Amino acid sequence: TLETQEAIMALPQQKQVFDATAYLAWEAEQPDRNEFMAGEVFAMVGVRQAHNVATLNLASHLRSELKGSPCRVFIESVKTRIEAADCFFYPDVVVTCDARDRATPEYISHPLLVVEVLSDSTAAFDRGNKFAAYRKLESLQEYVLVDLAARRIELFRRNAEGHWVLYEYNAGDTIEFASLSLRVPVALVLEDTEEETEKPGSDPV
Repeated sequence: TLETQEAIMALPQQKQVFDATAYLAWEAEQPDRNEFMAGEVFAMVGVRQAHNVATLNLASHLRSELKGSPCRVFIESVKTRIEAADCFFYPDVVVTCDARDRATPEYISHPLLVVEVLSDSTAAFDRGNKFAAYRKLESLQEYVLVDLAARRIELFRRNAEGHWVLYEYNAGDTIEFASLSLRVPVALVLEDTEEETEKPGSDPV
């Protein structure tokens, strides 16, 4: 079931310890995506439709707005490397404007903005250890969590003193992405993400 799949999302894929070079070589041969953290790899599984819709909503809008700029927008299948934390993650949406990232086709290392769409199985990790790792990126200015269940966007921004400040946006608000000098309505991100639950075996009315 989908619930069972989500429950195992954060389980280690293997007990074998990798270094970054070995992980990249191994990952290139895998049929599915696996994240890497301090020597261990973690399998990623499918997500709910609403998760994918929100990801596409935001990424497509950012790509359109940033067209013609040095910035590039990636979704889901492009790795972000955090060398200081010995990690490779697959953000739902990531934006880099750094020319150095064009020299590493397998991953980026200098993102300005990272967005994660929360699910029940990953929310604690996205708020905790994953965010702690991302904070080690000197380039990162904003870390965004899209909470579909709460219909809320949480944006953490690094201030001039290097502290991370939370800005919360709800339905009807407009998100300010200061790192990109862009404003995006919450409604645009959440568009068409409402879910209708149907009991297994039930017939459509």
